[in-house]
Amino acid sequence: MAEISIRDLAKELKLSIGTVSKALKDSHEISIPTKEKVFALARQLNYIPNPYASSLRGKKSNTIGVVVPEIADSFFSHAIKGIESVAQGKGYHVLIYLTDESFLKEEFILQDFKSGRVDGVLLSISSETSNILHIEQLKKKNIPLVLFDRTVEEISTTKIITDDLESSYKATHHLLKRGCRKISFLSISRHLSINNKRIEGFLKALSDHQAGACRNNIIDCTNDNKQNQAILHKILQSAERPDGIIASVEKLTIPVYLACRELQLNIPRDLKIISFSNSEAAPVMNPSLTTVTQPAYEMGKRAAIILFKAVEKKNFKMPNENIVIPSSLFIRSSAE
Repeated sequence: MAEISIRDLAKELKLSIGTVSKALKDSHEISIPTKEKVFALARQLNYIPNPYASSLRGKKSNTIGVVVPEIADSFFSHAIKGIESVAQGKGYHVLIYLTDESFLKEEFILQDFKSGRVDGVLLSISSETSNILHIEQLKKKNIPLVLFDRTVEEISTTKIITDDLESSYKATHHLLKRGCRKISFLSISRHLSINNKRIEGFLKALSDHQAGACRNNIIDCTNDNKQNQAILHKILQSAERPDGIIASVEKLTIPVYLACRELQLNIPRDLKIISFSNSEAAPVMNPSLTTVTQPAYEMGKRAAIILFKAVEKKNFKMPNENIVIPSSLFIRSSAE
């Protein structure tokens, strides 16, 4: 079967080649409905961008791809430093791709990799990712893949994770010891295994301490800070206002602090806060933030070391295993 070209896509969609090209590059000039149509047809016809296919087929690119949902979260910036510390020693380039928590962008990035642009991939999935066909298709191309932090159990490969359930349990246990009885957990996405493990640890701690564990303790948040602040503003004004909060990811911390400031709630007297966060600003926040801090640099480094074993050894079989590197709970003023 002949390879599908961008011209074929344009003809099928009755769009100009320029429009299709911009849509595939996720240009702001193209509407979301048009992008979705282009991505859908590209996926259906197994379109692979051509600039690399002929020149790199069968050759090494001396490049690895790192796909992350964002870099505003300090976890990923630290993890990337760990990855680069290994890649530079190997003489490899690191291409960093942001999905901005978009499944469509993640899907198309991995489709692009099938052309031979990279020799291996390190992936942390987006909060929208529930379908894993695009990941399975990449593996079928025999491109080495390691998942880190946000992983998918159904994919057979090495996964670098931390002890999310245990860490969440410890954080909840600490709030209970400090006298909290109405603790809320701020959830970012029910598609993410790390989020669900953290919920599991949270609910288990409440249950073990007979503190009224139920799904009502879980607050579903979004990827938009203003929306999250509005959600928290409403919760913190309610008659059943929580006296403790655990934020599942770093970006949910600022909306909590801002909502408390607007409502003149004192942290930690009125509300105690713990966040999963690698922020170097945590000790100097007012009050200083209690954090579950992941070993981000070490996780990135370990993921890269394993990936390069597969990249450099032709017959290396990537083990299907979880490598767990424990997180640490740092108690500061927000949860004293």
